[in-house]
Amino acid sequence: MKVDWDRRTCARKGHVTYAPDEGRFAERLHAVTALGDAWRCLRCGDFVVGEPQGRGPAVGAPIVARGKVLRDLFILRFLAVERAVRGVFIVLVAVAVWKFSNSQDAVRRLFDEYLDVFRPVFRHFHYDLDHSPVVGSVQKVFGYKHSTLVLVAALLLAYALIELVEAVGLWYAKRWAEYLTVVATAAFLPLEIYELTERVSWLKIAMLVLNLLAVLYIAVAKKLFGLRGGRRAFEEERRSASLLEVEESAGVAA
Repeated sequence: MKVDWDRRTCARKGHVTYAPDEGRFAERLHAVTALGDAWRCLRCGDFVVGEPQGRGPAVGAPIVARGKVLRDLFILRFLAVERAVRGVFIVLVAVAVWKFSNSQDAVRRLFDEYLDVFRPVFRHFHYDLDHSPVVGSVQKVFGYKHSTLVLVAALLLAYALIELVEAVGLWYAKRWAEYLTVVATAAFLPLEIYELTERVSWLKIAMLVLNLLAVLYIAVAKKLFGLRGGRRAFEEERRSASLLEVEESAGVAA
């Protein structure tokens, strides 16, 4: 089912109307109805009764995202939400690591007490907690120095900050955020692949695939790093579209 991104956006944000000074464009954008004057929306093309939202020369018409641009914006905002959720989660983990570093001995004693309580229960089900990989990993963490845990918390916060900055930039479709997302995501791909060699899980596979698709999509669709003509081709494409919006809405062949 094909999504009409133009009307979908107009339904949420409202129409965008403009009255160009050039008569040949104004005639095609304007209509007289029984309810009064109507102007054609520069996004979806529907006529809207009432005064236009702006007036001026055709080249001064507002830049209205539509069609493929709106679809790309939707995808970028989906990635922005994913980055924001991940960033908040990493912040919580960093805070937990920092608090643990300040009360490491107390947490270790509490863990050992609960381990003594649950050891007979798990032994009844023929499971040896003393040789459990999970228990072994937790006990290994208890052996880390306070300074090491503080460093881990700081690195996690730095990583979370990168994710949150990406989220804000992608939400507003900033080009610098697209570059940052591609570089930062690609830099962590080898680590994600290495983690899969250690232990495979559906969550790790899903995150790896999502990050790969994000890198490829943003780099190719946004013409980053010189791909498909690079920044000049990207800007010319947007500029030509914006300059011809009035003509296209008026039915003049581009």
